[in-house]
Amino acid sequence: MSLRNFVKSACFSALTMCSLASVSHSFASNNLPDLGTAAVNTFSLEKERIYGDAYMRVIRSSAPMLNDPVLNQYLTELGNKLVAHATGVKTPFYFFLLQNDEINAFAFFGGHVGVHTGLFLNANSESELASVLAHEISHVTQRHLARSLEVQERYSAATIAGMLGAILLTIAAPQAGMAALATTQALATQTSINYTRLHEKEADRIGMQILADAGFDPNGAADFFSELAVRYRFTSKPPQMLLTHPLPESRISEARHRAAQYPHRYIPDNLNYHLARSRVQVRFSSMSDAAALYIFEDELKRNNYVFKDAALYGKALALFRLKRFEESEQIIDELLKKDRNNLFYVDTKSDLLAEKKDYQQAIEMLEAQRGLMPTSSVVNINLAHIYIEANQAEKAIPLLQDMLFLDKQSMLPYQLMTSAYRKMGNKALEHYANAEMMALAANYKGAIDQLNYAFRYSEDDKLQMARIDARIRQFRQADRELESLK
Repeated sequence: MSLRNFVKSACFSALTMCSLASVSHSFASNNLPDLGTAAVNTFSLEKERIYGDAYMRVIRSSAPMLNDPVLNQYLTELGNKLVAHATGVKTPFYFFLLQNDEINAFAFFGGHVGVHTGLFLNANSESELASVLAHEISHVTQRHLARSLEVQERYSAATIAGMLGAILLTIAAPQAGMAALATTQALATQTSINYTRLHEKEADRIGMQILADAGFDPNGAADFFSELAVRYRFTSKPPQMLLTHPLPESRISEARHRAAQYPHRYIPDNLNYHLARSRVQVRFSSMSDAAALYIFEDELKRNNYVFKDAALYGKALALFRLKRFEESEQIIDELLKKDRNNLFYVDTKSDLLAEKKDYQQAIEMLEAQRGLMPTSSVVNINLAHIYIEANQAEKAIPLLQDMLFLDKQSMLPYQLMTSAYRKMGNKALEHYANAEMMALAANYKGAIDQLNYAFRYSEDDKLQMARIDARIRQFRQADRELESLK
């Protein structure tokens, strides 16, 4: 089976059964051997990049990825802050969100780290969330997936291929992945499981070092998993992470002991984390809009919050969802008076102005923000959207092109670019942008069809026709390579 078909099947199965779940998080003692990043013969860094890119493209087509510029920018900045304090970084990192209330995160080839929105709903502080990211970053820097494959190299090539498929499936659905592992030779399976446990211990130790060096509370890891252990101790349906990797008291106590080795210092919590948490609660959880409004109003009434502004922001978002725009705007305006450059507030104010069709005020606000933060995806996405809505689509194109230069993995700029070219009546470039978006989702055949339409609409533009023809050849080659990965 080709990697494309296997991964697509795995992702769809995972969504059907329990949505995307993850590889685990566990904790062990400080005096662990440093397994290091010894040369990996089975999988080179280039192979990891190829497999990571292929798997990421299929995830985009099959999983509930979140294209929310505010949350994506927050997560990316948090992840990069941690990566800056990691050692052995040999690949760029790419952090992305999946809309799923399950408590999980996972890492795979090529520096890709996926985070479920459920983590925001269950982590009480930024340090707790950061502890999970640091653990996953360690899996990448230590090349744990590749090393799991190398330990199987004494077996046949078919077994190694089966192990790769099982590992990737385990990322998508742990129970299904473990079942797939069981279909390989029994010894290979046991070796893989034991090796994974060593990887988890190594990621625990290195992850905590990253966490502390980046300025977060090293107790964040133990705090988070202590809460999970207590919350789900007697439940009949614990989260997938605890089903596949239980949290005995020894692991939690070892995490506490390791954290105690670091100098004690006061780490204030971060408002932006709690704004992100409020945003997830209202917009991307299974909670109804009315229930979300009730929760934030109750928090404000009882003064039961970490940051009052985060509770107010959550209330404003809930009011917006309930189409009570004037009430929502009153709250956002008050928040902006205190912090006029906070992108959580700027994003919502932009949405409110778009609802009123007050495009000029929105453009003025966002252009001013762009002067301060020219590379902010939040500012550029909102400004491009407003330009398109205001029938000034031609002004959106350079903004979106700048975004794609900085982040070639994001589908959102291509989505807006398609809309912009449609409004401009440029069918050739509309189909071209749509083709690029399809390619990011591993749909190369659909992308080639779109490029053929673009070619026909290009008429006598020889340069554009040559560019399209070259891109068709590239997509055909990419499709063949995707199908050939075993």
